Amino acid sequence: MRRRERERFDALFEEVLANLPEPVQQMLEECPIILEDRPSPEILTELGIDEEELLCGLHSGIPLTERSVERPEHSEVIHVFREGVVDMAGGWEEGEDEEGAFGGEARIREEIRITVLHEIGHHFGLDEDDLDRLGYA
Repeated sequence: MRRRERERFDALFEEVLANLPEPVQQMLEECPIILEDRPSPEILTELGIDEEELLCGLHSGIPLTERSVERPEHSEVIHVFREGVVDMAGGWEEGEDEEGAFGGEARIREEIRITVLHEIGHHFGLDEDDLDRLGYA
């Protein structure tokens, strides 16, 4: 990703975070977010996916629902991958095809929001089915 696109994305990201409800913002203090252009080869290998697959975010660490005194805490991090989010949203430019409208800043903003809420859901122990039911898959 080029520097200008990265700066544009990061500004949208900060805007999305600022507009999240206060309780959600407080949750993010427990689990920091790291913005990256794309997942590292190590992350892809660990997840068993190839670099062609789309990955918008990743929660790493032990969800709150699985922590115990017998199992020491590991640091938790939410990764948000810029290129995956932009691709999932349909790109920077707005367009329309036979399936409807795609792309543009509004869709990227929404995809950032969904990705952040999805990964926070994992922090709290929700699985993919739970997140799908909530509209964050």
